[in-house]
Order: sequence, then structure tokens, then C-alpha cells
Amino acid sequence: MTGNLSKEVFVIEHINQHSYIEARSTAEEIDRLFYYDGQDLGNRYHEQATVFRLWAPLAAEVRLVRYEQEEESGKEMIMERSEKGTWTAKLDGDQDGLVYTYKVKSNEQWNEVVDPYARAVTVNGEKGVVVNLMSTNPENWSTEKPQHSSVMDTIIYELHIRDASIHPESGMVHKGKYLGLAETGTTGPTGMETGLDYIKSLGVTHVQLLPMFDYATVDEADLDLLQYNWGYDPNHFNAPEGSYATDPFEPKTRIKEMKQMIQSFHDQGLRVIMDVVYNHVYSVEDSSFNKLVPGYYFRYHNDQLVNGTGVGNDTASERMMMRKFIVDSVSYWAHEYHLDGFRFDLMGIHDVETMNQVRQALDDIDPSIILLGEGWDLHTTLPADQKANQKNASLMPRIAQFNDYFRDSLKGNTFDRTQKGFISHYPGLEENIKKGVCARGYDHTATFTSPSQVVTYAEAHDNHTLWDKLQITNKELPPSIRKRMHRLASAILLTSQGIPFLHAGQEFMRTKSGEENSYKSPDIINQLDWRRSAEYAEDIEYIKGLITLRKTYPSFRLESYQLIYQNLNWIEAPANVIAYRLSGQPNELVVVYNSNPWEVEVNLPLKGDWSVLVDSEKAGIEDIAVYKASSVNVSEISTLILKKND
Repeated sequence: MTGNLSKEVFVIEHINQHSYIEARSTAEEIDRLFYYDGQDLGNRYHEQATVFRLWAPLAAEVRLVRYEQEEESGKEMIMERSEKGTWTAKLDGDQDGLVYTYKVKSNEQWNEVVDPYARAVTVNGEKGVVVNLMSTNPENWSTEKPQHSSVMDTIIYELHIRDASIHPESGMVHKGKYLGLAETGTTGPTGMETGLDYIKSLGVTHVQLLPMFDYATVDEADLDLLQYNWGYDPNHFNAPEGSYATDPFEPKTRIKEMKQMIQSFHDQGLRVIMDVVYNHVYSVEDSSFNKLVPGYYFRYHNDQLVNGTGVGNDTASERMMMRKFIVDSVSYWAHEYHLDGFRFDLMGIHDVETMNQVRQALDDIDPSIILLGEGWDLHTTLPADQKANQKNASLMPRIAQFNDYFRDSLKGNTFDRTQKGFISHYPGLEENIKKGVCARGYDHTATFTSPSQVVTYAEAHDNHTLWDKLQITNKELPPSIRKRMHRLASAILLTSQGIPFLHAGQEFMRTKSGEENSYKSPDIINQLDWRRSAEYAEDIEYIKGLITLRKTYPSFRLESYQLIYQNLNWIEAPANVIAYRLSGQPNELVVVYNSNPWEVEVNLPLKGDWSVLVDSEKAGIEDIAVYKASSVNVSEISTLILKKND
């Protein structure tokens, strides 16, 4: 049974008080008749018994299938129809480790499905597993998190789990695994810190990890085979990915080791953001959603799957049980894994109401959990005023979105490989950069209500790295000049208002050898090159200094547009130069970004002593030099930041 439930009509049978009733139902009627608001979908384990509940309102019959570990065929148990289209079964005794699926009869056909709410799965997610989650907690598993008083203090570092440790000289034992990022005391080829210690040393506050729930495109049963994927191919939304575990065949191992990794981050004062992908499934035909309630969980137009995501299908978050699934899933991860944030991939596919419900659910758990997403305006069948994108940012005031406007103004259009940006001395972009500095986006689209809604970045896991982009757009220039451009971009984003975001390795000019879309490229392309980190040690120190500066001066982290307008004043400057004065404590500051390939002079707004904190070579909170003049000279392609001495 396929098609658009919003338009096509189906005859379903259901039992109500032991009587068969025929009903003709559309998706809207299914929501009205069968919305189930209980918190017990999936399996609920207790030592004395485990209860299973599945939502399948169109099914004529449902069976629970139990498997022994080596059994090819399972033992079937008829489930009872219960309230609001759910089916239940109970197994007495301790079922910890039970392997199970459901068999669902719909439209005279039987389908075997994995529980969409399964919290543990067998290798490659072929079956669900009942687990005693208490037994998966690592030693010292604590609900205490690193202190984080304001979202404006956030500095995000985006990382792929495998990339971090797979390099042969990473110094980590558990290469490519959750546990690799739990190791401390690791060093690279020159004795430089790597892994967790290295990330901590940067001074970032949050590590954003690319998808780590179970995805479909790495064969967990054959990890000797060289395989790689970013993970944007969701298979099971509530179970961890097995390829990052030391034993993907043992269902609890991946849970324990992910928790151990998260606890290690927390122990080092770092919070963890999980990249989540609820906007599509890897295969509609094979998905539990489609087998359980055909057509309901996805958007259709003219009987064809809508493809706003660009990967074949869009989930229908506006449907009440899809919305509930997303909210339940995020809440589960936040509660069970002590996660500190969620980044929604292609958030613009989802609707505003769903995202606000996610935000409310997280507030109920911990209001300090950060929520951010890609608020692109995507071609899906939601009404424009319901899309969770930049145009509707004002309707989602506590959800942050990536500022692609600022990104492209800095380095050039991401989708035009030859276009240059401000840092490459492309003219006429001063006003764009000023908007970005103030955490603003496109005038005609973005409706941000505060700088806390704006993620400022120059590169991320997708598209060219900043270094590779500069090699394309400025190939005629020597590496030393491109390096200055790169530093300028990082300095601008780390001193702008909003939430700064660094892609792992950006601090040492990360390259993917020109690969634009490395989602399944080999390790040699995607790995963090720890030898390169040693080569660019001075650039890493420069980024560390900028981060320390940002943390020291609250004027870089203003919490409202009103405060920005009160405390940030532009200074007259030559073309291709941005200069401004920041009022506030502990000192008044002057910030200058010069993208010209020549030195420029900028007048200072006040007389007196000015100390240099950032120039083209160094950055931090220690004085580099002192000026007693009415103007300063700013080196070519560089940032200059001065503080007023009292």
C-alpha cells in the first residue's frame, strides 16, 4: 500500500471493544483518530517483565517475533490491539538481550519490521534488542555537565568520530572508534597533543559530532573492508552506529562506548552536540515507517515522493506521529546519553511547530541544551509560513541557524567554486561583512530576533574546506598569502557576534585535497592530519589566542541586538576594510579587518594609550605593542585588535 495518504483513501480494519469497525481514513483522520500521546512506545524493560507497544493503526494483525542469537527463524507471539492504533505484548521475566522484530499484516501482506523505537540493534541494524540500559552506563556516569551560563558563550567545534583518530600517527589506540575520543594523554608525531586533549586545549566549549545514530552505508559486519561515510543515511534513529564500536556484534557495546566517550568529553569540560538527521530515511522501501503505516510518514506530491532533501524523500514532520517520534527521539538521546545539544540537518524540511516542540522538550530536561539547524529554504510541500527556516526564525526564537550569507560573503559563494569573497579582496562586500559581524543575515529572508539565533562560520564538513576554496580562487598566489586570508576569515568569525563555529582542522588549514563532497571518500581525504597540525602549530596558537580573547571580553558575546547597537560603532575606513569600536568591560576595543593586499591607515576614535592584542602574527589577551597615536597602520590581509588602556 503506497501513495499520498493526504489524498488517497484507504479502508482499514481495527478492533474497538472487541468489534470490527470499518473506517475510511486520510492522514489527517489518522492523526485525529489514532494520535497516541503515551510515553511507552517501543519496549519498556523491567527485570520482572518487558512490555512492547507498537503504533500501527492500519494493521489487521501484528506479531512479536523473538529470536535466539543463532536462530534463523523466530518464535511468534500475537500482539493485542490496544488504544489509539497501538498493539501490545508482554513477556514475563528478565528479557535483557532479547532479539526481536515485529510482523505486521497490512493490505493482506505480511512485513517484518524493526521497531522504529528500538534503542539497541543487532549488527547492521537487522533486528531490535531489548537492553537493560542501566547496565550500559560507564563508571562515574554522571548527570553533571560542564557549566555553561549563556548560549552566547558557545564555541562549536565540528568533528567526525572516525576522522579524529584514524590517522596512523594520531597516537590513539582505538582508531576510528568512540573510545578513540575517550583517550587522554595522546600525542602525535612531534609530541604535540592529539584527540581529546588537543580539542580541550583549543578552548572551544562544544564538540559537534557528525551523525552517530545507526546509519546504513557502512557494513558493520565487515569492518576490515575500508569503508567511510559521514553518516547522513539514517537507518535506526534511537540506536548508536555500530561501526564506531569495538564490537558491533554485541548490542550493548556501542551504547556503553558512546556513553564513555560523552563522559570523557564532560570530564574535560567539553559539551557534546549530536548531529541528527530526521529529514529523510536512507531507503523508504525498507524503512520501518513505510512498512508500518504506508505513506503516512513521508510527503507525496502527485503520488510521488517529495524530494526537497535532494536524497529521495522528505519525512512529514507535520504529521502528529512523525512529530511525536522526532520529539521522543531527541528527548531520549538528551536524557539517556546526557547530550548537551542537537544540530538538525536540513532543518528547513521540518515544520516550525515540530521544532518548537523539540525546544520545549529539551527545556523540560535542561534549558542549557543548545538547538541549532540548517534553516535553508527547501523545495518541500510545506506552506512557506510553516517551514523551519531563516524566513521564520522569529517564530523559533531559541533555535539557532547557520548564517550562510556571512559564510559566502567571507570566502565566496559556496556553490560557485571560482567566486571570491571579502578575504580574497573581492570589492563591494563591506556591508555584507558588517551585517555578519552584527549576527545578521539576508535582509529579505532572515528574521533573527537575537544574536543567539545565528551560527557564524566559514567552513563545515560539507563543500570545500576554506583552505581548498582559497587554493581554487587564488591559485596564482603563494601559500603564504592564502594563509593570511585564511587567518583573516577565522579572526572575523571568532570576533563577530553570534555563535562561532569551527570545522575540525580549520585551525591548521585543513585540506581534503580539493575534494568538495567527501561524504564517502577514503580516510586519506577525510582524516585529521596530525602531522599537518604540527606543521601549522603557529596557526593553531593564533586560533587559541582568538578564543581566549573572545572568552575574556564580553563585548564579543552581546546577548541582544539592542546591546550590539549600543556598544558597536563603525569607524570610517578605506575600501575593503572594516573597522569598529566596541564599548564595554574590561576595556574598550577597536577591531580592524583589512582584506587589501597593502597596508592601510585607520584613525582611532579616542586619544590615549592603545595596546595591540591581535595582529597578523599573534592573538590573545597579552599586550603585543602599545600605540600612543591618533591612528594605526594595519598590515595587508590581516586583523588588528586594540584595547584602550585606562
